[in-house]
Amino acid sequence: MAGVKEIENRKARHDYHIEEVYEAGIELKGTEVKSLRAGKANLKDSFALVRNGEVFVHNMHISPYEQGNRFNHEPTRVRKLLLHRHEINKLIGATKQKGLTLVPLKIYFKNGRAKMALALARGKKLYDKRDDMAARDAKREIEKAFRERQKGS
Repeated sequence: MAGVKEIENRKARHDYHIEEVYEAGIELKGTEVKSLRAGKANLKDSFALVRNGEVFVHNMHISPYEQGNRFNHEPTRVRKLLLHRHEINKLIGATKQKGLTLVPLKIYFKNGRAKMALALARGKKLYDKRDDMAARDAKREIEKAFRERQKGS
């Protein structure tokens, strides 16, 4: 299918240590699917919570569909995530005991259905972020030096 984009939460990997990733379905309204297929969504400040044995994603922004007129949806409404019961039980235990949080990583289409990669994550401290940036910069410098050496040969 042409034009179908993955929507990614790039900030999540910067702000969190990813422990485990789950694939969840998303309960959507009709025009939301069309907006997602057009790539008109944002996961930047979104998070997920477990309430009453169900998982919900908050602050996920899906732009209203241009041709949707009166059938359009609320852009940041709370949406239900579809997971197996044993996965939800695992998430409940992890978020309650270990101090982990649920962070959406990306939205994509699989077999025509909208899916979300949901991460069980632990927040990074400022020094962790600095270490990651220093390691990334060092790796970039090594690759640059290697390319320069290849050109010289």
